[in-house]
Amino acid sequence: MNGSKMVDLIYPKTQPDAAVRNKHAWYQELISKASQKPPIVVLVVHPCSPESLSAAIEARDEGLIFPILIGPKARIEAIANEQSISLSGIEIFDTKHSHASATLAIKMASQGKVDAIMKGSLHSDELLSAVVEHDSKLLTNRRISHAYVFDVPAYPKPLVVTDAAINIAPSLDEKRDICQNAIDLMHSMGINNPLVAVLAAVETINAKMPATLDAAALTVMATRGQITGGVVDGPLAFDNAINLKAAQIKGIHSPVAGRADILLVPNLEAGNMLAKQLLYFADADAAGIVLGARLPIILTSRSDSLRVRLASVALAKLLVESKQAASKINPE
Repeated sequence: MNGSKMVDLIYPKTQPDAAVRNKHAWYQELISKASQKPPIVVLVVHPCSPESLSAAIEARDEGLIFPILIGPKARIEAIANEQSISLSGIEIFDTKHSHASATLAIKMASQGKVDAIMKGSLHSDELLSAVVEHDSKLLTNRRISHAYVFDVPAYPKPLVVTDAAINIAPSLDEKRDICQNAIDLMHSMGINNPLVAVLAAVETINAKMPATLDAAALTVMATRGQITGGVVDGPLAFDNAINLKAAQIKGIHSPVAGRADILLVPNLEAGNMLAKQLLYFADADAAGIVLGARLPIILTSRSDSLRVRLASVALAKLLVESKQAASKINPE
């Protein structure tokens, strides 16, 4: 009997073949779940492309949001006419350019009259800079971070990769916040005890590789209650974080290995490369959202499909509902 057959007998397959799982199935489930409750009020910042404007209107039609548009009114109306989109009943706050749109959006959001912010066709940096620079009252004691929630056909469940868009070289304390933000996101999705794999190039601690030291520290922090609501383990390499057979062959004994819900990357470069590899090599889709602020920020890419944009909106809505439910239980 060859080695691969012996491995299959000892460690039976626990993940379905990629062809078995229907791509978008859980995205649709996510959108349907989020549509079951009243729409949330969302500021759509500078929706000056057909894709961003269509996504906002489609999200309204799906019962996810009540949109308020901020941007050059004439330009938005021209796009709507070109795309045969009705803006009836939608309020538009007129601005001259994208920078003004971002500034006004943060000012309005700081007044507590909306539930979430949705990026339109402006650059992500422009919107996030407004959050940080304008004393917006949107920041909390926790570091803001970005999470991709992936639909990977070869993986049997949602997979979060964080942070691949905001924090360039996060410190240990910042990684703690990034980890907690992702765990809280998964709680809002109905996953109560998510498994967090803290990634590095190797599975053992190496003093010359700071990512392994941070991973070990985060693991201990979770056992001491400094990170709550999830199971954290690391360092783990990518293969044994998401593939049980790879972990078992290497003799890794971990409650997370092979089953990870969240991949916590060592830095933005590693996260960005991993995310794009999943998108382009694994035929994955990625809903994007910014966490850690007082309200969720829906951060989509210009290349995102409508389905991905709607999934991103659905994530924001579930986060809002989760926060509202928590505030009723533990009012400030």
